[in-house]
Amino acid sequence: MTDSKYFTTTKKGEIFELKAELNSDKKEKKKEAVKKVIASMTVGKDVSALFPDVVNCMQTDNLELKKLVYLYLMNYAKSQPDMAIMAVNTFVKDCEDSNPLIRALAVRTMGCIRVDKITEYLCEPLRKCLKDEDPYVRKTAAVCVAKLHDINAQLVEDQGFLDLLRDLLSDSNPMVVANAVAAISEIMDASPNAASALEMNSVTINKLLTALNECTEWGQVFILDSISNYTPKDDREAQSICERVTPRLAHANAAVVLSAVKVVMKLMEMLDTSGDYVTSLVKKLAPPLVTLLSAEPEIQYVALRNINLIVQKRSDILKNEMKVFFVKYNDPIYVKLEKLDIMIRLTSQSNIAQVLAELKEYATEVDVDFVRKSVRAIGRCAIKVEPAAERCVSTLLDLIQTKVNYVVQEAIVVIKDIFRKYPNKYESIIATLCENLDTLDEPEARASMIWIIGEYAERIDNADELLESFLEGFQDENTQVQLQLLTAIVKLFLKRPTDTQELVQQVLSLSTQDSDNPDLRDRGYIYWRLLSTDPAAAKEVVLAEKPLISEETDLIEPTLLDELICHISSLASVYHKPPNAFVEGRGGQRRVLPVKSQSEGTTEEPAAPAPVSQPAPQPTVIPGADSLIGDLLDIDLGPGPSMMQQQMYPAQQAAPIQPAGNTGGMDIFGEGLDNLLGGGSSGGDMLGGLGDIFGMPQSQSYIPPQEVWLPATKGKGLEITGTFARKSNQINMELTFTNKAMQPMSGFAIQFNKNSFGLMPAQVLNIRTPLPPNQSASTSLPLNTTGPVQKMEPLTLLQIAIKNNIDVFYMSTQVSLHVLFTEDGEMDKKVFLKTWKDIPAQNEVQYTINNVQHNADTVSQKLRNNNIFTIAKRNVEGQDMLYQSLKLTNGIWVLAELKIQPSNPSFVLSLKARAVDVYEAIKTVYENILHN
Repeated sequence: MTDSKYFTTTKKGEIFELKAELNSDKKEKKKEAVKKVIASMTVGKDVSALFPDVVNCMQTDNLELKKLVYLYLMNYAKSQPDMAIMAVNTFVKDCEDSNPLIRALAVRTMGCIRVDKITEYLCEPLRKCLKDEDPYVRKTAAVCVAKLHDINAQLVEDQGFLDLLRDLLSDSNPMVVANAVAAISEIMDASPNAASALEMNSVTINKLLTALNECTEWGQVFILDSISNYTPKDDREAQSICERVTPRLAHANAAVVLSAVKVVMKLMEMLDTSGDYVTSLVKKLAPPLVTLLSAEPEIQYVALRNINLIVQKRSDILKNEMKVFFVKYNDPIYVKLEKLDIMIRLTSQSNIAQVLAELKEYATEVDVDFVRKSVRAIGRCAIKVEPAAERCVSTLLDLIQTKVNYVVQEAIVVIKDIFRKYPNKYESIIATLCENLDTLDEPEARASMIWIIGEYAERIDNADELLESFLEGFQDENTQVQLQLLTAIVKLFLKRPTDTQELVQQVLSLSTQDSDNPDLRDRGYIYWRLLSTDPAAAKEVVLAEKPLISEETDLIEPTLLDELICHISSLASVYHKPPNAFVEGRGGQRRVLPVKSQSEGTTEEPAAPAPVSQPAPQPTVIPGADSLIGDLLDIDLGPGPSMMQQQMYPAQQAAPIQPAGNTGGMDIFGEGLDNLLGGGSSGGDMLGGLGDIFGMPQSQSYIPPQEVWLPATKGKGLEITGTFARKSNQINMELTFTNKAMQPMSGFAIQFNKNSFGLMPAQVLNIRTPLPPNQSASTSLPLNTTGPVQKMEPLTLLQIAIKNNIDVFYMSTQVSLHVLFTEDGEMDKKVFLKTWKDIPAQNEVQYTINNVQHNADTVSQKLRNNNIFTIAKRNVEGQDMLYQSLKLTNGIWVLAELKIQPSNPSFVLSLKARAVDVYEAIKTVYENILHN
């Protein structure tokens, strides 16, 4: 008879009978009674009254009975802590039993009993078990340390268990190592304080890699996850780890494969992307990812979500594997939609033909959601692959001819995006779209059609009639449609004012007087006032040229993507959200990809630092509200990780502006520049020190006027104005916060996105809080240049997130480059001459600065106050020549020649540097300083 008999008893007085049986002298009867107790406990009956009687059954050699008693104890110890103490002596005794299974069982059970009174008795038995001769006991004890840490972290740290756990990483048994790694990972996630004691080093990683081959598959997952959190000291170590991890890519278990992929993806960041080794790694990564797609649908989906991230980071890994993402008829809908998404990401000019053929086939399927996504995918292909846009539009027109309602509506939505990407190219199809006007019943499709009519009203003869037909049911329309209709009719009025005056008055009246939607009402009033006060301005605003939409609008923001790559094979990679977004109370440090290793032994001359190669550009992204959380919103108010500043630009690039031509009769590479070494003014104070005697300020650097960075309309009442200044060798951001809302504001914090010069706050934002309504507060925020570097476009762009008790706001500004000029930028004359000759001639670019009302001495002093140092001054054929040098915070040197002709307000500026990208920003600095 099976154990099911224990679940069928419903006798009265059952507890009393069980009590008698538990105290029986017969071992078999006692074991039967305990089984009945466990059965009752399992189905939810309260058998806690039997606690003392069950505990008495612990004194037995029968392993099965002992397991059952331990199970009962784990369940009821929390509700009966005082009685649970009775079992402690037996636990301690069992931890020294001759049978290793009983020793392990005892320490495992003690770890599961979450009672503070018992944990202090657990320390000594646990310490012995961690050093037990049997590996099964040691591996059980390792997990018990993590459980004990969860109950009382301080106790674990004080009793030295972290050191004992660390010692187990060197254990001879691979399963002990795997459990120790799992316990360490758990502890480090829960307690940042333990990170220093359990930090991995190259010796430990080597031991883990040795144990990797002999572990069970789940042990391998633990070890690989731990290795992925380690940052090698150089690219050689990274390559060595990759070589020892890549065999795991051929494992049968999908979790092991994805964990190995995570390690390789992280370490590839440190390796030279153009090298043969990275190429071979890319080739090795494709087959295991493809193999995962032949598993069950659930595993396929997890694999596809991870592949989606991998493709966004490194599309070259699967660029030749398009066919495996083609949808099968029996795929579940969630797999189909994910495959479709990856297909678009892998679409290129070489495979667009077969992709379009597939998508057209999918658009005739029966699953409505899948058909909709397929039609949208055709539109995304048109936007992504320009040469194929015409074929995509033709395919969409064929689909519109099918007259299937939801297909037509999706096609119109994507055609609107195609018009925005390729204006004035495919407008000939508008007539076909207008034929389907009556069938549109979905808000997005109706709004798209209205946008098309409004945007191209001058090409549609009956545009006013078409828009009027929408206006009849204006109050019943969705807000999206109402807003679009309002804008479209205003556009139509501005293009054809004579015959649409009545129509525009009607829509403005409906929007402002008959609507209770604040968005619609506000837009209506804005248009009304614009049209009534200044029709020309209205035309400029409403009919302004639209920016082209980007190729991929659904890419994950690069910083969040980097974080998610660090979480491949976890839930974060399936949700595409960082762990702290869905795990309550999840703290810990955000994971980031390692920085590319620099080759050792290279030396740089101070005069002309050798630039390093530019990192691969990230794809352009339109960030969504949630995608920026990973980067700008995850505000860390402490100083960020220190990064070595590097030059980001190639050594030689073709100058974007016309190279300098005639240099005023002077041979730059001949005698003219050599004469600098003999005479001319020194780069010191051009006033010969008299400035100080006459009380003139010696260092009055240029500070641009404050500009509005965040208007109150976008900041929910918070207005921020700011500028940048350099004072006493320190970059400062001068900020003024104005509260134009009706409530006080507090909890201000600030964070910068990655930028070209690694700018980041040097301290916490110090602003008076709370900031009452209609009050302003100013602060000077010191900045440093030790943050993460990413080349921006334009170069001086700085993206900022400001957080307060109301919301998080984004703003961007351009840093005036002069605040990045360092005080040690004065170059020796001989070094200046040598550097000028060493920089290629094509790197010299010439600009004209107009309307300058200063002489050479004043100019020199003004520039010197802003760390642009005059190395020498000469007079050639009646014009003053100033030879100047400056140095940026990232080590880039720029040399300049300024030609000043008396009575001529136009100066000629020639710039020469190895990094030509900075020229435009430096020219702007010269203009601002000299015009100030």
